[in-house]
Amino acid sequence: MDGVLISLNVFSFWESIGTVQAILFVLGLLLLIFEAFTPGFGIAGGSGLVLIIIGIFLTGQKPVDYLIMFLLLIVIVALLLLVILRSAKKGKLKKIVLRSATSQADGFSSTADYSSLVGSEGVALTVLRPAGTADFGGQRLDVVTDGEFLAKGTRIKIVRTEGRRIVVIKID
Repeated sequence: MDGVLISLNVFSFWESIGTVQAILFVLGLLLLIFEAFTPGFGIAGGSGLVLIIIGIFLTGQKPVDYLIMFLLLIVIVALLLLVILRSAKKGKLKKIVLRSATSQADGFSSTADYSSLVGSEGVALTVLRPAGTADFGGQRLDVVTDGEFLAKGTRIKIVRTEGRRIVVIKID
């Protein structure tokens, strides 16, 4: 019988939940659910968490009450996340999750491919410290050295490309 009294005493905060606290909890949960199924910036979900935390502080009377309600909040949010993940894979959120990707093999590229220019020789149009502009047969390109400072008019050669980054060296 003492075990039952202890467990009921641990959950004594249920008795102190008033109308305001109940409204805060329900409104907070509704905002969390709304955030789960509506793409956005997290304003609704963040507001929901704040309302629930305010409700916890208005309801709790002892530190144990705060701890128990906080743990219940974590369980509820974890269950909500499981629902979101399941919905993202199989449910209504499936239509907003990107399933395909563009790849260079499929002909898509976010930057120009400068790898064919490796070995080309040109002239620095600006001082390269270490970045600047160079001319390669009439084509102006933004280039960079490996840290070396080169004067305007220096003969240079492309040694490698890394995406949009074109690395050059000085030609002796």
